[in-house]
Amino acid sequence: MKSSRLLSILLLLQTRGRMTAAQLADELEVSVRTVYRDVESLHAAGVPLYGDAGHSGGYRLLDGYRSRLTALYTGEAEALFLAGLPGAAAELGLGAHFADAQLKLRAALPAPLRDHVDRLRARFHIDAPGWYAEETEAPFLPQVAEAVRAGRVMEARYRRWKEPTDVDRRLEPYGLVLKAGRWYLVAGPGPRTYRVDQILELRLTDEESEIPGDFSLTAYWTEHQAAFRARLHGGDALVRLSPDGARRLTGEAARALATTGTPEPDGWTRATLPIESLAHAHDTFLALGADIEVLHPAELRDRITTTVTALAARYAPSRPRPGE
Repeated sequence: MKSSRLLSILLLLQTRGRMTAAQLADELEVSVRTVYRDVESLHAAGVPLYGDAGHSGGYRLLDGYRSRLTALYTGEAEALFLAGLPGAAAELGLGAHFADAQLKLRAALPAPLRDHVDRLRARFHIDAPGWYAEETEAPFLPQVAEAVRAGRVMEARYRRWKEPTDVDRRLEPYGLVLKAGRWYLVAGPGPRTYRVDQILELRLTDEESEIPGDFSLTAYWTEHQAAFRARLHGGDALVRLSPDGARRLTGEAARALATTGTPEPDGWTRATLPIESLAHAHDTFLALGADIEVLHPAELRDRITTTVTALAARYAPSRPRPGE
């Protein structure tokens, strides 16, 4: 809506200072022409908004001007309260600050909206980790968080999965990421990703850490996840799935079914599914029981055939012994 966009322009200029029309357009995801029209509307409304020409030009508000249009709408207040993760704040050593911030935010709301948010909080609870996520302890998480906030280099004893397992690392903190209930440290040199719960010893130094000016934690993590998924994709398997088997697929397998699935006359679906390895696919597909048939690769089909044959023999009705 235009009114919301005009407010966004005001708040952007208040918080960031001078911005060009192109920068505003990128931020608001509109055309530069739309920004020009919005600026004219703000001028007509008496907002002291000025445009400077030249290489370092852009729009800015008159020095000292502050908009009072900072009250929260209902949806905005709901989003702020629901987005909070008190468990994560507590793990970072910020539990008390989180509670204080929520109290201050609640006190700033008008009474009707405050009552509405209270009802909302009573009906929604955020529990981020998955059902089968193992409980992990990260005793050094508060110190790592402090190093990230203060920009201080760390010296750590870290346990990795390959030999030698326990290694010493000098870590220049770039940021922390919470993924499915587990904390990850992104640190230089590199940067590289470290599981915080695998830090065995930690010492904060007085040395300052510098983050490269072009580094983006969000962009890095997106690329890291894509690379991780690519490493997991070790090949493909051609399978047939019953309707029940197709419904039981999740994640990458379900997405692959949606794009490669071909219905067959008997009601089953033929599809090409990504697999991490033959051993992993063997265990995963066996969980689907008789609702899946592996057609290719032949080695995977042979492994499953061997396992099913052994199971059939083990659970076959016992034959009576002679004389019984």
